[in-house]
Amino acid sequence: MKLESQRALADIRMRVQRDLTQFLTDQTTYLGEIGIELIPVAEAINSFLLDGGKRLRPLFAYCGYLAAGGEEDESVIAAVASLELLQACALIHDDLMDNSDTRRGRPSIHRWFEGIHVNEDLSGSAIQYGSSAAILLGDLALVWSDQMLHQSGISAEALMRALSIHDEMRVELMAGQFLDIHEQALATQSVARSLKIARYKSGKYTIERPLHLGASLAIGDNTKRENFTAIFSEYGLPLGEAFQLRDDLLGVFGDPATTGKPAGDDLREGKRTVLMAMTQDRATEAQEKVIAKHFGTADLDLEGVNQMQQVIVDTGAKDHVEQLIDKLTLTALDALDREEITTVSRELLQELADIAVRRAG
Repeated sequence: MKLESQRALADIRMRVQRDLTQFLTDQTTYLGEIGIELIPVAEAINSFLLDGGKRLRPLFAYCGYLAAGGEEDESVIAAVASLELLQACALIHDDLMDNSDTRRGRPSIHRWFEGIHVNEDLSGSAIQYGSSAAILLGDLALVWSDQMLHQSGISAEALMRALSIHDEMRVELMAGQFLDIHEQALATQSVARSLKIARYKSGKYTIERPLHLGASLAIGDNTKRENFTAIFSEYGLPLGEAFQLRDDLLGVFGDPATTGKPAGDDLREGKRTVLMAMTQDRATEAQEKVIAKHFGTADLDLEGVNQMQQVIVDTGAKDHVEQLIDKLTLTALDALDREEITTVSRELLQELADIAVRRAG
């Protein structure tokens, strides 16, 4: 049965990729008609979206749609595929705010356009040009996410139901992003605050809200939809937090060949994650000195990364986060043990949970 679930998810992923490719092909043509200067914009977004990504948000949304009683529908595939454009907006802006050099092993969008400025010997500041381009491309991806949803072909009634969830999801995402940058500015650590950021910046819009979106597309009856929404929250919220905690671990211990980011990149950026909050809560005086020396150092070398990794391991923070991921995942899976969730849907959502929290990149 696990193999059947894997095949079903692979099929959904392929159909999402197909619709994204077609949508971006159409938009590339449109941008080219406005002016050839926009061709690099289209190329950058095409590469950013189509050359990588696990399509987790569309997968959760479509599996939520099926679990809530929806029937196979290509227009719904197009509707949930729009979530990848929202994700692109978040990542492009996140990389700019974090001053990240790479994404998925390639230059981040602002660095990409800095390179264009330098290579074409343009006037003015390459950094300003790259930053401005990243802001605009992120905004464009956000606009396109709306456009793809509206043009998906779903019924007007389904669209109206979906829009309330879609709007709420975007507000929560932006709120989470601000909480993140504010936490960095506070320059203090709090496990509770970091968990809240994990929930709003990543967890809710990765898993819970896509599931709600799927339910809104499948169900017209308010009472039935609210029932599935509650089940999906019981499953999606803890799983979303586990997803972000896995991200925290990968940001420090992940293999660059898999993550597409330099080793220990979160340490250079001084990311105030749950992992680091737990580390600082448990650190000895000697370990605090290592943290003070290396954490948030932009030119942190591999030796410094190794020293920080050792502190995190020695405090027990790494093991504690792994245990928390396991606990949150089990809580999420327990929520699926409901008669409303069919065996096939339960197996799909169990497989998705495993992908979300066991990934290496």
